[in-house]
Amino acid sequence: MSESERKRRSSKSRQNKAPTIADVAALAGVSIMTVSRVINSEPKVRASTRDTVNAAIARLNYAPNRAARSLAGASQLRLGLLYSNPSEAFLSAFVVGSLEEAGRSDVQIIVQKVEDGEDICLAVERMVSGGVHGVILPPPLNEANEVLAVLRKANVPTVAVTTAVPHEGVATIMIDDRSAARDMTRHLIELGHRRIGFVAGHPDLSASNARFEGYREALVEAGIPFDQGLVAQGYFTYRSGLGAAERLLSFEDPPSAIFASNDDMAAAAVAIAHRRGLDVPRDLTVCGFDDVALATTIWPELTTIQQPIVEMSRRAVELLVTMLRNKRGDEIGDQRIEIEYKLVRRQSDAPPLLRSTSGRYA
Repeated sequence: MSESERKRRSSKSRQNKAPTIADVAALAGVSIMTVSRVINSEPKVRASTRDTVNAAIARLNYAPNRAARSLAGASQLRLGLLYSNPSEAFLSAFVVGSLEEAGRSDVQIIVQKVEDGEDICLAVERMVSGGVHGVILPPPLNEANEVLAVLRKANVPTVAVTTAVPHEGVATIMIDDRSAARDMTRHLIELGHRRIGFVAGHPDLSASNARFEGYREALVEAGIPFDQGLVAQGYFTYRSGLGAAERLLSFEDPPSAIFASNDDMAAAAVAIAHRRGLDVPRDLTVCGFDDVALATTIWPELTTIQQPIVEMSRRAVELLVTMLRNKRGDEIGDQRIEIEYKLVRRQSDAPPLLRSTSGRYA
């Protein structure tokens, strides 16, 4: 095939390409979400805007595909769940709660992952263009400013779950991370521990900072000098927990207890302890945070803070559904719901053994 023939066919292919909802939005000078609302015959669209969008649809001869037409004619709400969470255990619990409530409320949950290296804004725009009525954001996307900006611009009601810092126009489902971490540290102090290592979570997330502050406050409250050397950086992943625990247990005078900011990193600390020939909890106490399934599938089972992830994701769906069905989606940003946490004691903690500083853990 000649070069000119290839160009002719390529040009013809582009001309024959079906227009998209993004094309309609661009021609009408509105957002993709506005076009979706016009297609779905939703209220709160000005008559002039509706006329402009319909004119663009007619000019481009745009028609949603069969699946979209079916959804547009349905009354069922569609909620998006956008995630990029490195903790499979956390995400599994989160999705379970969302789907359970979706079934009870007769709504659809559209689950979409932001792939590694993918443009986050494009991923959000793709979800919005699919016609979702509201979006749920677990960490770390719950605090991604670029994600929140796209959703705010599209006027999509949004609920951020497990964030310690509310964002304007975004509803929040949370626990008091600071108090929870303070309670766990107090528990370790009451057991007799004085050298308590702490594995911090991802530094970009507010919950990580709140948990660190709770840990430090409990030490100061008990008259125990805060030692920055006993704080190891983690990123809420099992792998980061391995490195953090390895560093803490390499000290000449290692901690007698390690409090990790989530269960993945706590499980990693238990693995490193076992690799070093330490018995948990006889030689080393290890505690976590979240109480995901992993906490009870390793040995010993973890003492941890129970953050009710299933309940929190269920409440996020419930909140969106209530607001949208009452046509009060614009008010969702005023909501801030705090869920109770609980310290769950299992087999991974014990009073510290009397020991010398000869470095027998190293």
